[in-house]
Amino acid sequence: MARDDDQASLFGEEPATPAASGPEAKPPAHQPLAARMRPRTLAEIAGQEHILKPGNLLPRLIASNRFGSVLFYGPPGCGKTSLAEVIARETKSRFVRVNAVMSNVAELREILAVARRRPEAATILFIDELHRFNKSQQDLLLPDVEEGNVRLIGATTHNPGFYVNPPLLSRSHLFRLEPLTTAQVAAVLRRALTDAERGLGARGHAAEDKVLADLAVLCDGDLRRALNALEVIALSLPEKSPVTEKELEIFARERRIRYDADEDEHYDTISAFIKSCCGSDPDAAMYWLAKMLAGGEDPRFIARRLVILASEDVGLADPQALPLTVAAHHACDFIGLPEAELTLAHATLYIATAPKSNSATLALGAAHRVLKEQSVQPVPVHLRDKGGQASKRAGHGEGYLYSHEFPENISGQNYLEKPLTLYTPKTAGWEAKIAERLARWRELRATRARGQ
Repeated sequence: MARDDDQASLFGEEPATPAASGPEAKPPAHQPLAARMRPRTLAEIAGQEHILKPGNLLPRLIASNRFGSVLFYGPPGCGKTSLAEVIARETKSRFVRVNAVMSNVAELREILAVARRRPEAATILFIDELHRFNKSQQDLLLPDVEEGNVRLIGATTHNPGFYVNPPLLSRSHLFRLEPLTTAQVAAVLRRALTDAERGLGARGHAAEDKVLADLAVLCDGDLRRALNALEVIALSLPEKSPVTEKELEIFARERRIRYDADEDEHYDTISAFIKSCCGSDPDAAMYWLAKMLAGGEDPRFIARRLVILASEDVGLADPQALPLTVAAHHACDFIGLPEAELTLAHATLYIATAPKSNSATLALGAAHRVLKEQSVQPVPVHLRDKGGQASKRAGHGEGYLYSHEFPENISGQNYLEKPLTLYTPKTAGWEAKIAERLARWRELRATRARGQ
């Protein structure tokens, strides 16, 4: 829910905004370590040099306090919320925070109405998980964003091009935040261990650089997760006890891969898997397969993609790819996990190491293109069905030459009124033999056509 000066009183709370709390303010001790260690200035924000380097657009907009609406797009724990709070603090703006999961239209109307009544407060409306707002909720923001009654800062882990309404997207500066590197996360963990005011410094824990780096690796660039993990580990130890590799073992055993089944991570990972198979890199293909399985992906979804790959990218270069992947799909259905992982590994390696040909894809595309761009050809009379008296009277089927009555089944007849070349075989794997056969048959067809 939103929190600001007006609404806090509704719940019997004191107003609390980043703008009201200066860098010297000490956060409550009961807050999680990640919340206590939130950056208070742009200089304290970890990483994101590509947008925060002095002289870049965003720092200049903040320094001049002349920015409009902003969208931050990036993975969990990369600093989207922290950056929004720092912007509010450095521009001395009134800060209203909303989580799109828990908010509704009525709350939004109330927030916007208050902002209109208080133009001098320069309200920043921060909407976390903006992608969860539906079209009507996003549309509700537009008039006040356009009038400057609020400056919107939206945070999303999803591609805004798919989840943010075009009118709202066109009125906002979009900044992509990157996952933090191991070194960047480890540096913040070191600061948290030594900071006696906001961090764990008063407890006197020590940790080797390798331990902090290993913890950063386990958290996949998610700084919030890393700080909270460090706090859990530290609080489980007596004061002044060192944090060692032994303490990381339990956390490592319970590690969860960041993989959201209906979100960007899902689409990005399956894309990497498909392209690795197509690019004949079995090692990369197995890595992305393992990531999807560890993240809880439906094995039948992976199997379906392998079936598609068998025709789209392997094709006639290895005709066995299609029946093998179809069998893998059936196996996933009646075996289930975890054993089906082996079936998927088997099919993945087969596809990744098979010779490749997309000739079927190209031929089908060429046929569709001709149908769209040219007049539709009638079926030649000699190829038409001659069933029924009317068809016979019309002469359907007359002159058809039965292919099996000719050597190599080549009669020399044409099967289109205007011959086309849509399929061009490639020279990989089995398809090389197909190319040889077609070349031979073209010669025979031409010879026999001349003799008719």
